[in-house]
Amino acid sequence: MTIARTMPDVKPAPSESPAFAPVGNALQLALGTGAFAVCFAVFGSVSAMMPILKKDLSLTATQVSIAVAVPVLLGSLGRIPLGILTDRIGGRWVFVAVMAAAAVAGFGMGLVAEYWQLLACGFFTGMGLASFSVGVGFVSPWYPKAKQGSALGIFGAGNIGQSIAAFGSPVLAAALGFVWGFWAMAALAVAWMLLFAVLARNAPRSAGPAKGLGDMLRPLRDKASWRLSLYYFLTFGGFVAMSIYLPIFLTDMFGLEPRDAGLRTAGFVVLATVMRPVGGILADRVGGRSVLLWVFPIVALAAVMLACPSIVTFTIGALTMAAVIGLGNGAVFKLVPEYFPSAVGSVTGLVGAAGGLGGFFPPLVLGVIKQATGGYTLGFILLGVFAAACFLVALSRPLFKQSATAAP
Repeated sequence: MTIARTMPDVKPAPSESPAFAPVGNALQLALGTGAFAVCFAVFGSVSAMMPILKKDLSLTATQVSIAVAVPVLLGSLGRIPLGILTDRIGGRWVFVAVMAAAAVAGFGMGLVAEYWQLLACGFFTGMGLASFSVGVGFVSPWYPKAKQGSALGIFGAGNIGQSIAAFGSPVLAAALGFVWGFWAMAALAVAWMLLFAVLARNAPRSAGPAKGLGDMLRPLRDKASWRLSLYYFLTFGGFVAMSIYLPIFLTDMFGLEPRDAGLRTAGFVVLATVMRPVGGILADRVGGRSVLLWVFPIVALAAVMLACPSIVTFTIGALTMAAVIGLGNGAVFKLVPEYFPSAVGSVTGLVGAAGGLGGFFPPLVLGVIKQATGGYTLGFILLGVFAAACFLVALSRPLFKQSATAAP
């Protein structure tokens, strides 16, 4: 008789005898998704307005790269403490505080007149990006494990906020004045913050001893959380880097007007956003790693197309990139609550921080490459090489190893 077993190298953590069996809550999912979207809109307004700021402040390529990367730094590292805090007290009031902070930064951006002010205000718009770990910790407890990939994929569609900013900010700035490119996004965050404060509720939690900080940090030492971080460094980092730098690529490389570049960037963001829930649904059905093994080589191919000096191949490469990294984003976060159900916020903070840093370093590298070579080709090639490396890691060192035991 033959008995086959699947033995993960990291076993899913058992639930703590929950008194609450999650069945889903569409209202809380919608509130969390909207909160993430308005936070992302404030964050996205910086890159959307950067072609205008570059001209008005006479910025160099390196200065632009630093300015678009600085918000990502706070948005990356801030995810870890915010995720831990969400695990500890719930996401409702943490999300309210984050929306308030992002809105204040957005209003400040409208008053920028010097480069140091751009860096200071831009840094704090990163709170919008940091909100991701709060949202995952807020949404996931409302849903059973079998539906968390789909639920978190829908929540991740809050990336659409980047599209709202990419298209809306330049249009509003042209129609109403520069300040409204930022103030409209900040006002949107304030409006949703008030709605969220009234209607949002934390999922019920099982009774038990309060967790200490050490208990919350323990899963971060697990090698599975670090492999997930590597995968998200590419998928979400690629999304952030492309979405904040695409207006610059299109204006510098192909001479497009800021409004046209913003519209095309919005299309990129919409496609990536639509594909994220699809990635979560596919991961629910076939497994997150199976999806990622398709995603990584296609990202490498898309990077090669981006390196071609034609707007046709560049457009095809960008749209392909948007579709597959959207799938990858959904697939990665199917695995987080599945294997770390009692530390979703903490692990999401770590993985999300890695993804954010994946959006922080490329703009800096691209700025240096542009200054040194006069173009961005080498940067796209490096992206393709990194995607190929992620594929090899996923192929040779799966997150969950399998072994079979046979008996006659």
